[in-house]
Amino acid sequence: MRRFLKYFLLFFFFKCSNDLDKNLNISGSIKGLRKGKLYLQKYINDTILIDIDSLKIEGVEDFEFNDSLDQAQFYFLTLKKDESDTTMNKIPFFAESGEIKINTRLNTFLSSARIEGSDNQILWEEYLTVIRKFNNQNIDLVKKYLEKKGEFDTDKRNQLFERKSNLINRKKTLYSLNFAMNNSGKEISAYIGLYELNNISKKYLDSLYSRLETKIKNSFYGNKLKKKLESLN
Repeated sequence: MRRFLKYFLLFFFFKCSNDLDKNLNISGSIKGLRKGKLYLQKYINDTILIDIDSLKIEGVEDFEFNDSLDQAQFYFLTLKKDESDTTMNKIPFFAESGEIKINTRLNTFLSSARIEGSDNQILWEEYLTVIRKFNNQNIDLVKKYLEKKGEFDTDKRNQLFERKSNLINRKKTLYSLNFAMNNSGKEISAYIGLYELNNISKKYLDSLYSRLETKIKNSFYGNKLKKKLESLN
């Protein structure tokens, strides 16, 4: 009996310690969801998406996950409606320690998502709003290029398209760089430098990295950005 009590107390102690280490709480609801499975996921080594936790949904719209988070980084809330569902709809979000609220709808899982509790997420959404405008400009340019097929000399049309496309992309790159520099006290700045500025010269990435606050340089994405810069030497 004493041995059983000893093991029980040890189990209880380690369980409580583990729960206390979990400083990230993610909760919310999915309107219209009655059955399915939710996954909390994140990438390791940029290529492997791992399951942090999963939750079987049966007759309820609410969900909750907990995890231990040392540094802010992107997570994914992934929905599998049933065993035959291969779409695995995902909501990416910039997680920070504390409480994150995610509310959405089943039929518009990604587009209806409302995420609260993360300063980096607010900045990411602000950034994406402008980036989408640049992307839409490129789409409109391609449409006009195809519509005017035959109206101009092919070489002239290609030169005009390339010139306008390069202009849009330069503006997009400049916006991304300025946004990152203006938010150098947040992890989103290092993330943009790491993944959104792939066609920029090393000197501009160096300038961005030098502007980052020390805590951001030492962050998850800050360390990755440093390694990226070192690989460009």
